[in-house]
Amino acid sequence: MKIDHLVIQLADLKVGMQFYDRLMPILGFKKQRDHVFGNEQDIFIDFRAARDAEHCYQRHAPGLNHLGLVVPSCAELRALQQALADHDLEVPEIQSFSDGKALFIKDPEGMRIEVGCYQQGQS
Repeated sequence: MKIDHLVIQLADLKVGMQFYDRLMPILGFKKQRDHVFGNEQDIFIDFRAARDAEHCYQRHAPGLNHLGLVVPSCAELRALQQALADHDLEVPEIQSFSDGKALFIKDPEGMRIEVGCYQQGQS
């Protein structure tokens, strides 16, 4: 069994999509139709307007904590940092962990997208 799709509800769809329209292609996702992106592994992420826009993202609240993606090497992680800068997106620092490195990209509502590389892929 594999993941087919994720639906992420945004308090402000217009503001959120201005961010995700720039970010998702950098992460290897192509726009399939309005608000839906897919990648080469046929994983789709669908962004929608939340019905209750007052209930904002909270890191430790019930629901999605973060979306985790992985790259094969830390060189690609550093290249991602440069691509974020090239697209005028906030550039987070790469954090080190016992099993690898990661950076956490925050969307306009504070939700995090983690992109990491693990020891075997570090360079």
